[in-house]
Amino acid sequence: MTPAEISPGLVVNVSTPELKLSNFKLIAFDMDSTLINIECVDEIADAAGRKAEVAAITEAAMRGEITDYKESLRQRVALLKGVSVASMDEVYHQRLQLNPGAAELVHACKEAGMKVLLVSGGFTFFTDRVRDELGIDYTRSNVLEVKDGFLTGKMVDQPWGDICDGDEKRKMLIETCGKLGINPLEAIAMGDGANDLPMMGVAGLSVAYHAKPRVREQAMVAINQGGLDRLLELFS
Repeated sequence: MTPAEISPGLVVNVSTPELKLSNFKLIAFDMDSTLINIECVDEIADAAGRKAEVAAITEAAMRGEITDYKESLRQRVALLKGVSVASMDEVYHQRLQLNPGAAELVHACKEAGMKVLLVSGGFTFFTDRVRDELGIDYTRSNVLEVKDGFLTGKMVDQPWGDICDGDEKRKMLIETCGKLGINPLEAIAMGDGANDLPMMGVAGLSVAYHAKPRVREQAMVAINQGGLDRLLELFS
């Protein structure tokens, strides 16, 4: 099917039968530039005077121009060495905002009986707070190493592995579906960057939100204007 703009800024790339929110049991969100308005790693780098350098790597990674996401994240985190936890707190309180429609969409999904998963190549410092703010059920993200109140430029390995990249996002979506006793086809996955494509590829409905070109093309649905809650326009 040729992509169809069913209303301004809402594009459907595949033929979808009549959709009902109740057909889905899980929704998985990327965090940075999807659920929230910023790329946290870039904003932390600003405190170290290295935002331009870090943001250039982030942009290339999100566009899919860097094949080794883990290595690109290690490079960016190394540049954060010496940033204080107080500066990260400032990023959270002064720069981070939920994207338009985020709270409304999460609320509508929970009302429909769905569980909510947040999977991020970002950091627990932010995902834990967003989880608590929105009442999210499950999260997976990376842990920044802190010593004496300052970042060391490293990440901490976790029981499931070292870094939450695209493969880990996909694995976490499948694992969460297993925990819930559902098929991944009963899940919705929303993201904006290349590292979201693996989880979007196994979900029953994949949604690109103000995404990079490659992600917009591969997603079943692309929201190019307006808030996250525009997804609800698809459901009868």
